[in-house]
Amino acid sequence: MVRHRNTGDVPLLRSEKSSDSDDFDWADTEFVHLVRTTTTKQITMQRRLKVALAVIIGAVVIFVLGLVIGLLIARGDSNVNGTYLSGVSKNIIRDGDPSIQQKLLKEINSEKIRQNLKEFTLHPHLAGTEGSKELAERIRDIWTEYGFDHVKLQPYDVLLSYPNTSQPNTVVLYDGTGRAKFTSQLAEKVLSPDQSQPDVVPPFNAYSVAGNPRGQLVYVNYGRYEDFNWLNKTTDISGKLCLARYGMIFRGDKVKFGEEFGCKGMILYSDPANYAPDTNVKVFPETWWLPGTGVQRGTLLIDKGDPQTLGYPSISSAYRISEEDIDIPKIPSHPIGYDDAQTLLRNLAGKDAPDKWQGAIPGIKYKLGPGFVDSSWQVQLNVQTYNIIKTVYNVIGTIRGDMEPDRYVLLGNHRDAWVFGAVDPTSGTAAMVELSRVFGKLVKEGWRPRRSLMFCSWGAEEYGLVGSTEWVEHFTKSLGERAVAYLNVDIAVQGNHSIQVKGTPLLSKVLHEAAKLVPNPNTTEVGFGKKTLYDKWAQFSNSTVPTIQILGSGSDYAPFITKLGVSSMDTRYTYDKVKLKKLSSYPLYHSVYETFSLMNDIIDPTFKYHAAVTQYWGEVARSIADTYILPFDVRDYGNSITGFVNSFIKEYGTLLEKHNISVADLKEAADIFSQSCQDFHSLLPSINRNNPLDARKASDQMMQLERAFTDPNGLPGRPRDRHIIYAPSSTDNYSGVSLPGLVDALFEIEDDPNQKKRWETFKKHLSVVTYTFLSAASTLADVANF
Repeated sequence: MVRHRNTGDVPLLRSEKSSDSDDFDWADTEFVHLVRTTTTKQITMQRRLKVALAVIIGAVVIFVLGLVIGLLIARGDSNVNGTYLSGVSKNIIRDGDPSIQQKLLKEINSEKIRQNLKEFTLHPHLAGTEGSKELAERIRDIWTEYGFDHVKLQPYDVLLSYPNTSQPNTVVLYDGTGRAKFTSQLAEKVLSPDQSQPDVVPPFNAYSVAGNPRGQLVYVNYGRYEDFNWLNKTTDISGKLCLARYGMIFRGDKVKFGEEFGCKGMILYSDPANYAPDTNVKVFPETWWLPGTGVQRGTLLIDKGDPQTLGYPSISSAYRISEEDIDIPKIPSHPIGYDDAQTLLRNLAGKDAPDKWQGAIPGIKYKLGPGFVDSSWQVQLNVQTYNIIKTVYNVIGTIRGDMEPDRYVLLGNHRDAWVFGAVDPTSGTAAMVELSRVFGKLVKEGWRPRRSLMFCSWGAEEYGLVGSTEWVEHFTKSLGERAVAYLNVDIAVQGNHSIQVKGTPLLSKVLHEAAKLVPNPNTTEVGFGKKTLYDKWAQFSNSTVPTIQILGSGSDYAPFITKLGVSSMDTRYTYDKVKLKKLSSYPLYHSVYETFSLMNDIIDPTFKYHAAVTQYWGEVARSIADTYILPFDVRDYGNSITGFVNSFIKEYGTLLEKHNISVADLKEAADIFSQSCQDFHSLLPSINRNNPLDARKASDQMMQLERAFTDPNGLPGRPRDRHIIYAPSSTDNYSGVSLPGLVDALFEIEDDPNQKKRWETFKKHLSVVTYTFLSAASTLADVANF
């Protein structure tokens, strides 16, 4: 047996002798041990008596104080907010300071927005380039100067796409001898002084595969599924190159459908019918109409975020799939202007296109093809676009809330542009920087919002919401628990007729109320009863209550609503969409002609529309961030769900009856949810506002309601889109659709040879939606009854 010296850590064993001395006296050792043990016990008992007495006294004091405060709170005594509570206790139950509302609105300065836009559009700032990084650093420095509590430049290494300037992308028309009759332009013509810059990227479609397909040409109208489906019944599309005009749907969907129907290459162009319909006036730079040399750049990526790390952030530890496995169309694509498209369409053979397929290039009767008037002619598409990993940057600036800093109200705008981006997105960037200046000034003057305000300048949105999606994936856990709302302004001003608002129903009340506070910048209309944004917006909606449109996936709100279930909105000032109903977007969209002069000289010379959007955006943010109990009305969600279900039944009820599928449970679940919203709302006035825990509970229940509509398994076939009420359309990524899983399952279902499997998918998802309505209803209960 090993012997140990007694160091106090290892006791001596009674059967051993110490190795230190052969004459060790056990009696002496036990005596000393006994004395020490007795003394220690006495000291320990004394200490225990003192501790016990202190605990008893402390407990009595705490009990008495708790009883007094509890009685005061239970009574709703006004003194809780006055004499008896002080400091942080008084502030914790305060409501928003009404004077801040007017200070915010009055402080917004249109001239400062103009100067911001002028500075930010001096140079191109395409994602992944030095120009984009410099602008990110500039925003960081501005927010630091404005006194934000925390500003961070957040980098991500992501897969981006660029044209090969040494092997330019072209469309070439060859005659029967192999001689090039026509080659598309390599760059847009310089038409204004602020357009001439060395770093302008040539027109291209990001993430197009490289290739050089050659053959006959077919005109496919807008390249929608219904266009291809109709044409395919009479015309052989397979193995042809397809010419589609921009508009109606997302460009990536056009190329996707082209691949599905057998095209070996897609040529996209902007038809004057959709981008320069007023043939009686001039084009840019005299007006905002697109000239024939203008070309729309844009991404083909349908799924959002870094395409190699879908579902997870592109940080250093991320696993990346190979480029061959990225879910993008596998046929080359390239955009051209309508001057170039004119040559192709003028020489196209075949039957006349239907009247609805006719565009507005002067002097041309659009044909379908395939092939050209001279049957020996062929068209070749040359694409050498390549992909490369680049670093992109988000800038996140935070004003910390004083009472609920762990609740975030997020304001977002993307910073990257295809070239100068005076409309998309830099009008929004200029507005956000001005709004951040005003909030920073208010904080320096002593005000703080109840909840934290987070300003988010996103990188690489144009490539497929890359920066925002990576950030949402990176901070999913904290955002899922803490984000109250996401308020997006991509484009602040694309016209001067009315604001346009998209959003989820939970925000309806605050979106409407804020619009009533902002003066209508169309001052000539005030005398006609349109005094506020709300009045003009109602007229624009052709309704007494302004219409809030459904969110799709056209901007950075998408990952917040579809992945996390964070209530979101998007707003801008837009053009008259009744008068200009043929427009697919503002005419110079994604072209090199989106310069400062376009905005300063044509769209908003006074910048009063920019100021109005900034005021509106700021008031929505202030209201959500500073109101004691969140200013939401859950009844708006109940009414929306009922409306969505009724519309769905009206459109598909006959088809479902034909297949013996009942929607009675779905309708009942929607009614139960609607009633739960009514019940919750009726209880809000009885909340004891002197009890911050009651107020916080009510706010949290409203905040979390949006999360209740997310399914962890996602939509059928779209696992990363988790919101069962809102998602982008599967046939147009730009557009939003309600009850997307049900609508997707029924799209063209009776023409599908695999319809039996799709019907099972529909029935399964119908049960998921029904359950989700009931589950969402339970989240509004005061005490869950399990």
